[in-house]
Amino acid sequence: MTGPKAARDSHRTWVRLDNAANIFLAARNEADTKVFRLAADLDDPIVPEVLQRALDHVYARYPLFSAVLRHGIFWYYLQQSPLQPRVGEDVQPSVTHIYRSDSRELLFRVLYRGRRISLEVFHALTDGTGALWFLEDLLTAYVALRYPEAGGDRPADDAGAVKQEFTVDAFTHWFRSRKGRVSFADQAAAAVETAGLPDEPSAEATDAPRRRPTPGRRVVSVQGEPTPDLRSRVVELSLPVGPVLGLARAEGVSMTVLLAALFFASVREVREPRRREDTMTVSVPVNLRQFFPTSSGRNFFATTRLEHTFGGDGMTSLGAVCQDLAEQFARQLTREGLTEKMHRLVAFERHPVLRFFPRPLKDRVLAVVNWLNNRGLTLAMSNLGRVALPGPTSEHVRGLFFHVSAARPQLCAITYGERLTITLTSPFVETDYHAAFVRHLRSHGIPVQVDATRVTEAEISAGGAPA
Repeated sequence: MTGPKAARDSHRTWVRLDNAANIFLAARNEADTKVFRLAADLDDPIVPEVLQRALDHVYARYPLFSAVLRHGIFWYYLQQSPLQPRVGEDVQPSVTHIYRSDSRELLFRVLYRGRRISLEVFHALTDGTGALWFLEDLLTAYVALRYPEAGGDRPADDAGAVKQEFTVDAFTHWFRSRKGRVSFADQAAAAVETAGLPDEPSAEATDAPRRRPTPGRRVVSVQGEPTPDLRSRVVELSLPVGPVLGLARAEGVSMTVLLAALFFASVREVREPRRREDTMTVSVPVNLRQFFPTSSGRNFFATTRLEHTFGGDGMTSLGAVCQDLAEQFARQLTREGLTEKMHRLVAFERHPVLRFFPRPLKDRVLAVVNWLNNRGLTLAMSNLGRVALPGPTSEHVRGLFFHVSAARPQLCAITYGERLTITLTSPFVETDYHAAFVRHLRSHGIPVQVDATRVTEAEISAGGAPA
């Protein structure tokens, strides 16, 4: 490429993808687009022109979100672009493809329908935390423009404040350099572990009996009939957060652990004959910012894997599952353990053996790692925790929502005010374990509101426009 366009491109800032982002490119497929959605319901129908003005304001403060994805011989990289985003009406199935290798487009989109604003992001750009920062500012700007009588900060007040720098990579900042040398085999093991495959705790880490299955174990994999056009089945549950927290406290565990245990019980109720010792596994991302402070909006998380083997005395109750998962979580969530694992992961990515592998070959290696990961997982889940919005904004936001594309059953949770939203996504038509999950919640006296998207031709025809 020559001429003025080539000269302009050569002067635009670019950065290599972070560690977490590379596997999203290798692992994406037609069903699992590696796109996630954050959304907010407001108290009035969305005005597109006002939403566009709010997006223009916020976009100027987030250089990271101006990135497009490029690729060279050896790696992918993000490059700043002059593209300007436009809001669009939310009429297509959620979390459809954003990145396509034959086009150069922004890696996010802002959509509206009725009273809801949705932000969809390709995961190679940022993680849930980075996207949530963007959505919070977008909502604040929209409310300030839509309801000027509400008071609060006007969008113009901080027009020059940059929120997410383009080039900051927290993985490199915290984990690139270390003393001593690590073998290539150890680095490879760390890469596999971080992708979600089993990692054994040290014997001295705990005196509790191990729940690790024997080599002949059977990991439960939830299968079903794929949706006709490979769209995700999305089942959205809304419930008061207080009773859920109360149940978690009664078991002495976090909400994340409780939800995983309830999901295991739901799958076992409708899919398993309970005549043998079966293992269920869950992959849980950990926001590394809580251990290693950074303002970077790029991906910065690690993945932990928890598992429970059913069978034997006292191993099937909710309390037993909760305690087993909580013990594993506590062993893995230490600054020292995460530091060691992430150092090895970064070293593996930058090892000379792999550094100059052609990009398509690297994609194949990462795709195999992802396939092994999927084969050994029952569920993936992510909990963004409790979100607080500024006073004037919170007066007009009625609820927050969060879900992702899915290669397997996926549980996403987010809390806003006194409401917890749990979204179950899968690439399958069936909703049997979804219904069992709701029954388990209601059996503990927790009221649940349910909303499900339509995925089959019969459902769409009966319900009108696609959801």
